[in-house]
Formats: sequence, C-alpha cells, structure tokens
Amino acid sequence: MSDPQPSSLRAALDYFKPRNFLRHEWPYLLVLALALFGIAYTSFARTPMTLYWIVLAPLIGIICVVSRWPELPSRDERIRLIWTQVAHWAAVLVAIRLVFIADVERMMNSDASALAALTLLALGTFTAGVHISSWRICLVGVLLALGVPGVAWFEQSALLLMLIVLVVVAIAAPIYWHNKRGREPLHTPPP
Repeated sequence: MSDPQPSSLRAALDYFKPRNFLRHEWPYLLVLALALFGIAYTSFARTPMTLYWIVLAPLIGIICVVSRWPELPSRDERIRLIWTQVAHWAAVLVAIRLVFIADVERMMNSDASALAALTLLALGTFTAGVHISSWRICLVGVLLALGVPGVAWFEQSALLLMLIVLVVVAIAAPIYWHNKRGREPLHTPPP
C-alpha cells in the first residue's frame, strides 16, 4: 500500500511542528521578540531605550552572519560576509550615536530621539536582510519600522484609549449587573 502523503508534504508538515519550527527559526524569532519587547516597553514606559537599541543592533548583525554562514561555500565569502556586516552595523551604530550627540539631542526631545534610533535600527535591519538575501531579516526590519508610528500613535492617543476603555466599562458594567440581577430570584420562597 502506498503512503497517502508525498515525502515533500510530510517534510513541510514536519517543518511546522513546534520543535522543528523553533529549531530552524529561533534566530529570527529571538530578534523579533526582542524588538517587540523594546517597542512595547517604549510605548508603555514612555522611557527612551537608547542603550537597548544600541545593544540590539550588533545582536542582529551576529544573527545575520549566523543565518547566512552555512549557505556560503568558501572561506572568502564567509570573511566577506563578516566584514560587510561589521561595516553595515558599525554605520548603523554611528548613525544612532549621532542622534544622541549633545547638540542634536537639544533639538529633539527624548521621545523623538528614541523613535529616531528605532527608525535607524529598522532601516539597518531591513537593508541587512536585503544584503544577505534573507526575507526573514527584512520582515523583522519592516516590523520594527511599523513599530515607530505605532509607538508614536500610542503615546499620542493613550488618553483617548483610556477614555474609550472607561466608556466601554461604564456601558458594560450596568448591563452585566442588570443581567446578573435579572437571573437571581426576586424573593426566596419560605422553607
């Protein structure tokens, strides 16, 4: 009797099993998780996390090298990959550092500086993905870039969001209370 699933389909299904998926995609998921943590923390704490983004940049560079390393056949190509990533991420770090030079920092508030650093990190991540032909790294760069207006929007509309939540609670609480009260017997029968 023949196997109903072709081997390519079986391999594809095996790939999406949690353990196999994590084994193959862990570097990208790690960068994405760290980036989303940074975006969320920046949104809620309203504290610039410049040092966090500066530390994250070389980590992304290392992941770029590690993810592309097995695909390169020669030692020269591997050395070239290392040097291009070092140069690329050094340029990103210099650009981020330029945002925080005292004269520039006086012209921008701390929120704008942090968003500028995140923008530069997003651009650096996306272009690193383009250079090493990794759509996954490009995707992380796009998600970082989408985090910039997300953080800005959240900071500007936090009061509006809180007002919406209060209105929903103010409407839902009496309805819930009324429905709960409606299910209770009005009086208890005597024993």
